[in-house]
Amino acid sequence: MTDRAASLPPLHSRVSLWRRFGRHRGAVVGMVVFAAITAAVLLGPFVWPVDPAQIDIAAKNQSPSLAHPLGTDQLGHDLLAGLLAGGRVSLLVGLVAMGLAVGLGTLVGVLAGVLRHWDAPLMRMTDLFLSLPLLPLLLVAIMLWRDSLRAQFGPEAGIFLLIVCAIGLTSWMQTARIVRGEVLALREREFIIAATALGTRPLAMIRRHILPNILGPILVSATLGVGHAILTESALSFLGLGFPSDVPSWGRMLFDGTNYMTLTPTRVVWPGLAITLTVLSVNYLGDGLRDALDPRRVRGAAR
Repeated sequence: MTDRAASLPPLHSRVSLWRRFGRHRGAVVGMVVFAAITAAVLLGPFVWPVDPAQIDIAAKNQSPSLAHPLGTDQLGHDLLAGLLAGGRVSLLVGLVAMGLAVGLGTLVGVLAGVLRHWDAPLMRMTDLFLSLPLLPLLLVAIMLWRDSLRAQFGPEAGIFLLIVCAIGLTSWMQTARIVRGEVLALREREFIIAATALGTRPLAMIRRHILPNILGPILVSATLGVGHAILTESALSFLGLGFPSDVPSWGRMLFDGTNYMTLTPTRVVWPGLAITLTVLSVNYLGDGLRDALDPRRVRGAAR
């Protein structure tokens, strides 16, 4: 019997995991909604091949119609095309920033749990980051490095790198705490004690025994991190410190539409609804994964 088979209960299989996940109706609905939003922003340009940057002054500030299903803005941009393009930007920021945050948090949490002499310094550093006011810190970082990164990488790539790094480097702390707790619990398991007695090196221990057994909490943290990153990017763009006006994102569309709410109120409704549905669906998806991967629920079902 392998170490992984010994550390996981028999019910922890793909079929039983899906069954437990399926009992969480909110998670199933969230998965369907998030899949639909992702498919819409990826495949939408093939169904609605309108350039979001195309200007048509004659059609400015129009209400929804057959020609423009979501209406137009003050320059005649088609809002449906902009919503689809902004969705790709917002989802990409959320996924990349989440990957950076989860990767850094996993690294810190694993090192703190495995290397005892690093535990206290790493956790005190985590507490320090948790005590920082994140939104003012993000605003200061963007104001300091926005122009230099734009000049070096271009206006689009530069602000994308800045926002992703700013969000990722200030969102890893919760993952680090969760991973550290899981690693500390694993250290008391029989197969970890046996591997230590056999002289397994720390890197091999992490790769073979620890990481495969903490993928569940990492996956849940990653799922919830996508929603947090999308909200943070939307807040920065809404404050005018995110992407430039020619790079649509849902937060930027909200920022641009606030001055025209009296003319076309739906300009802020559509991006706001897209952000709300995406974050809610991701959060429900994370809740379902957490319940399905909870070992206490697995043991309870086995009884």
